[in-house]
Amino acid sequence: MNPHELLGLDNAAFERVADHLQTRRFEEIKYQFLPDYHRQLERGTVLTGQTAVRGFPKVPRTLMLEGGIARHFEDEIYVEEKLNGYNTRIARIDGVTYGILRSGRICPFTTWYARDRLDLEDIFDAYPEQVLCGEMIGPDNPYTPHSYPGVESLEFRAFDVRHRESGVPMAVTTRRTVLEAHAIPQVEHLATVSPTDGHEIVAKVIEDLDQTGREGIIMKSPCGTKQLKYTTSSANQGDLAFAFSLPFDYGQAFMFRRLIREGFQSVEFDDDAARRERATSLGEAILTSMTDAIEAVDAGERLAEDHAVTAPPAVVDDLLNHLREMGLRLDIVEDVSQVSERHVNFRKIVQSSNDKIDHYLDGAIVKE
Repeated sequence: MNPHELLGLDNAAFERVADHLQTRRFEEIKYQFLPDYHRQLERGTVLTGQTAVRGFPKVPRTLMLEGGIARHFEDEIYVEEKLNGYNTRIARIDGVTYGILRSGRICPFTTWYARDRLDLEDIFDAYPEQVLCGEMIGPDNPYTPHSYPGVESLEFRAFDVRHRESGVPMAVTTRRTVLEAHAIPQVEHLATVSPTDGHEIVAKVIEDLDQTGREGIIMKSPCGTKQLKYTTSSANQGDLAFAFSLPFDYGQAFMFRRLIREGFQSVEFDDDAARRERATSLGEAILTSMTDAIEAVDAGERLAEDHAVTAPPAVVDDLLNHLREMGLRLDIVEDVSQVSERHVNFRKIVQSSNDKIDHYLDGAIVKE
């Protein structure tokens, strides 16, 4: 079968995508992937041999809960938790399990985790053409470290099951039943609401999540094809604090989107006192993290993203090589090996913020 037939595209549509595909090898397979969004195909789509793995679709966001829910949904809505980690798809290809990143790259670390730490044989035997979509969460994380109560190192939480080639999702209740039957950990189901008055329940869910520093929610139609996301203020402000701690490495669009979310959320939910409190915490998140960064560079420190991983020595080697091949500059802070395990703390050096802050501290003129 031709690649365009696997993906349900006509030949002309596939040709428009083909020039954007990148080719890599992993273990015994050669594969192509689409690293960026394209009108014809989802970012992260993978092609190898007679198999395709569709990329995970972009989930739209609402800035106003009441209007967004009423406009987007017609039937009951399943509300599940949105977690802060890195998006991965786990697929079986020619009898072998692989962990695929959002970009479409096969990750050696995620692949090892899927094979070694998850019991997936039964579910892939029963559903060989389905893909597990989920979030890798926890502090020992090479991409997005974030602490969760009860997660000591790294854990997987499934949030979707989709057909490998078509990308069609499994219905929500079916998916939750299937995952539970196969003991696959999944995101928490928080509520089931109606589109007419569900925003009141969802607002309370968001308030509870916000108070405990959680990320947010994904709202889904029963069939799973309609999805809508919404994040808490603590997540928005946490993202802004992180971005302004590396102020020249995260784009204006990243920061602006989160400021806009805070503005609309304040209009929908805040009274005057709450708005002043939000403004204060928002300002502190931005200014404090940025001034800390400037003062750190002024003191001779280097700004970086800190990560830790624990895995067999060969897997850690493959991961570090994988990250360097992606163009990242790494500093190894701690490297401890035991018989079958290696623990590494490393830093991803963010060169732009280091260079520009140092440049401006030296008195360079800002061109605006």
